[in-house]
Amino acid sequence: MNKVLTIVLLAIAIALMAYNATMIDFDAPLKGDSSVAVIGILAPLCAILLVLIYRTSKKIQDKVERH
Repeated sequence: MNKVLTIVLLAIAIALMAYNATMIDFDAPLKGDSSVAVIGILAPLCAILLVLIYRTSKKIQDKVERH
């Protein structure tokens, strides 16, 4: 996975989080469709975390291979 693909994945995840944030009813955030929107915010957060861990591991791997 190259750098451009990771940036695209991060942008898509951020866009999904923004869209789902507009769907939350802040009076009752865990009832009905709002709970689906909250889950829809947590899933891209997990994806962002995984992509960042992957990028960090690739940087470490490159440094180890150079030495």
